[in-house]
Amino acid sequence: MARVLIIGGGIAGTITAIALHETGHEPVLYEAYDRGAEGVGAFLTLAVNGMDALRPLGLKNLVSDVGFDTPRMSMGLGNGTRLTEFPFGALPDGTMSQTVLRSDLYVALRDEASRRGIPVEYGKRLIEASQLSEGVRADFADRTHAEGDLLIGADGLRSRVRRIIDPGAPSPRYVPLLNTGGFAEGLSLGDEPGVMNMVFGKRAFFSHVVHPDGRVWWFANVPHKAEPTESELAGMTGERWRAELVRLFAGDRTPAVDIVSATREIYQPWATYDFPSVPVWRKGPMVIIGDAAHATSPAAGQGASMAIEDAVTLAKCLRDVPGVERALAAYEGLRRERVEAVVAQGKRNGDAKAVGPVGRVLRDLFIKRALRKPPSDGDPNEFMWNHRIDWDAPVAA
Repeated sequence: MARVLIIGGGIAGTITAIALHETGHEPVLYEAYDRGAEGVGAFLTLAVNGMDALRPLGLKNLVSDVGFDTPRMSMGLGNGTRLTEFPFGALPDGTMSQTVLRSDLYVALRDEASRRGIPVEYGKRLIEASQLSEGVRADFADRTHAEGDLLIGADGLRSRVRRIIDPGAPSPRYVPLLNTGGFAEGLSLGDEPGVMNMVFGKRAFFSHVVHPDGRVWWFANVPHKAEPTESELAGMTGERWRAELVRLFAGDRTPAVDIVSATREIYQPWATYDFPSVPVWRKGPMVIIGDAAHATSPAAGQGASMAIEDAVTLAKCLRDVPGVERALAAYEGLRRERVEAVVAQGKRNGDAKAVGPVGRVLRDLFIKRALRKPPSDGDPNEFMWNHRIDWDAPVAA
């Protein structure tokens, strides 16, 4: 049994804590902020590979209870052309991908972790970590410290643990897209609830899905060549930002303008980043997981699912492989190739959204030709959601 210090109390950290608790370890969550993330964040779609990975932890139904079925995606162009539909896959028991508010997922997982007796400490911003003769020590900004057998960095894109493990670690790569979105009410679009409708517009990418209660959940990806500053992003709010989005979608034959206009509060945009590769994931009894190790563009639709797969795989390795450092090496060996392939696919998907006017014409022609004659080896995204983890199969030492 190991005492595990988990830095980061968000979705990735909480699922990791639950997975480790399931295998008999003693995880403790350390969250930098002085409270939880209730009401924070937009929405995400948890793919079936992520749903399947939750099964051995007893969490699959928990997610289904706060989300709604998202069986497939419809793809089209801004000129009104409907191109195709792709299924998102399903598990043998009929479980589908789930679209869920990030804050609802966080609260459900936090409450479940609490029910299982997993402690969480707030206001613990990590400033340093060091290897001891046996185990590891974490030092926090409030001048407290903690010691354990293992330290896991689930602290996201700007991970402090990543820098401690490797001071020369690369910075995130800016993907030239801004993300925004919201929730519209009072519209009757006639769409099938749960189907994700995605459109490559003339100036920006738009996606919407009708919730079973009739509200329209939507997001947009707006090309933005230069990495924006925090002050620049802060200025993209209110009615000026709404008007800009209306302008971007005004030339498209889609419901985007009506949806944006019917949205009470539109999210302040945030920039998109990924990591092509993080060379060093581990050092002694320290390791990084989730976005800290392999952030992927939202265009992959796999960020949360990759973190869940990480958590389950890491728990299996610590369960089956003797010695913390050997277990971490086994974990990296099982995960690195897959996550880097997902990041690469997400970048390819995102590139199609970030083109200019000339590139858009070529892109639309390419997409139409590609879908007219699908590749012989199938959907290039299928490998992402067809992945399964066998919880019961032991990991080779």
